[in-house]
Amino acid sequence: MMMNLSASRPTNFSKIPKNKLDLSMNTSNLAQVNAAAVGNGADSLEQDARLDQKSSFIVIAFILSGAAWLLLGSILGTIASFKMHMPDWLGEHAWLTFGRIRPLHLNWMAYGWASQVGVGVSLWILSRVLKTTIPVRPWLFVGLLVWNLCLLIGGIEILMGHSRGLEWLELPIYTIVPIVFVIVLAGEAAISMLYTRKQPHLYISAWYIIAALVSFPLLGIVSSLPIFEGTVQAGMNWWYAHNALGLWFTPMGLAIAYFLIPKVTGRPIYSYPLSVLGFWSLLLFYNWNGFHHLIGGPVPTWFVTISIAASVMMIIPVVTVAVNHHMTIIGSFEAVKYSPTLRFVVFAAMSYTFVSIQGSFQAIRTFNEIIHFTHYVVAHAHAGVYSFFTMMLFGAVYYIMPRVTNWEWHSPKLIKLHFWLSASGIIIYLVGLQWGGIIQGLEMNNPDIPFMTVVNNTKKWLLSRSFAAILLTAGHFVFAYNLFRLMHVRKVRPAPPVTWLDIQRQRALQPKPEPVPFSKKVANAFSGLNQSLKRWANDVKVDEH
Repeated sequence: MMMNLSASRPTNFSKIPKNKLDLSMNTSNLAQVNAAAVGNGADSLEQDARLDQKSSFIVIAFILSGAAWLLLGSILGTIASFKMHMPDWLGEHAWLTFGRIRPLHLNWMAYGWASQVGVGVSLWILSRVLKTTIPVRPWLFVGLLVWNLCLLIGGIEILMGHSRGLEWLELPIYTIVPIVFVIVLAGEAAISMLYTRKQPHLYISAWYIIAALVSFPLLGIVSSLPIFEGTVQAGMNWWYAHNALGLWFTPMGLAIAYFLIPKVTGRPIYSYPLSVLGFWSLLLFYNWNGFHHLIGGPVPTWFVTISIAASVMMIIPVVTVAVNHHMTIIGSFEAVKYSPTLRFVVFAAMSYTFVSIQGSFQAIRTFNEIIHFTHYVVAHAHAGVYSFFTMMLFGAVYYIMPRVTNWEWHSPKLIKLHFWLSASGIIIYLVGLQWGGIIQGLEMNNPDIPFMTVVNNTKKWLLSRSFAAILLTAGHFVFAYNLFRLMHVRKVRPAPPVTWLDIQRQRALQPKPEPVPFSKKVANAFSGLNQSLKRWANDVKVDEH
């Protein structure tokens, strides 16, 4: 049986109850090269169901494990946020100081939540688009256990003060290297799926996923080599940190978008050549971007200038992806009201465009002079990792879990609550810190303003950050509760799949009511008013008697 969020397929498409429809699972008539992304007909649906059944255990394991790290990381992030304007809070314990809590938050969110769920979702998408099963599943599960053990040990080391002192690389080398090799195993599984695929054409999502699974082991191994010191180490640090987002998280996020948008809307990707251009230009330009974080640092000028040029050139892949996504979904925006999957994915796709263009502009020296060393940069990082990638993962999980469990989500209202908590939280976070960061930068560049005055002026923006952190954490607990109910309180089997294109076609077939003349509408209004006055007069007479 195939899965859908709704308990039953609606028949009156002209008026669809919002709590009765998820447009997450569907098929569409794509061109031959797009056939790998979506199937067509009962045979394809049955094949997808068999693939989901075989991959269910390992995919569920990666998603649930990542969700656990999401909760732990959210708690740490909220504590760290409050300590920005309440530095003495919990300050009597060294392991609860900001310098230990904040790096642990980053590492558990990046390598626990984002990476683990990203790998699980990516392998599931590969299984779908290549029409083959995920290999080495027992070894992947063992690798997941090792991965979690390394995160736990590495977290204890950071809390004890044994951090490497490099952003995104705080985990000890002996814990990060095993994680890298688990991702190598996932990459080996992906390449094996390429050789055993039943689908001859490679859909663009497969391109992005393979690139991510090949890129991250290179980043992890090179950054762990004991050959970097001084300014060279700083260059390596930002080469790794920026590419962890650009060549690890970004390809997986775009792969999800390219898979789910056609699935939900029932429409083919607007331009397959554009998607290929976006893929190769991303690989060409992004790997140079990280060095613009060293503007003004003790590194060669040409070193930074190349990075600035590459950052500006990132407009090419960003615009191609934005055009492709927008033109694919155009005419189907109404589906966002009904599809939890599409709601998260569209928000994430729009955020990708925003954060990437923003990154190109903030690499320019004149603007970087203002926002460097301010809270603006922190907000920009969260725009990439959260508003783009994390929201994309939420949409993917809401799409995938009913298929691999064969059970429905129990409450569309809670899914909607999760979306609005997360969306409003990250918007408040970004607006507060980025606006406050620009003001902070202008004040720091003014020699007439004392530094402590600048620090005190940031407190109101830091308060907005903490409020946003509360909203985000609340949304994450709602998400975890949804997963718990799905896994342990199983009530409703999913209904047959339906696409937004199906709904539009059915609406077109519905008989349209004849238009009511304006004069008749006015006559009906006066008639209703006359009847109301008569009833009121009768009530007054009864009261007098």
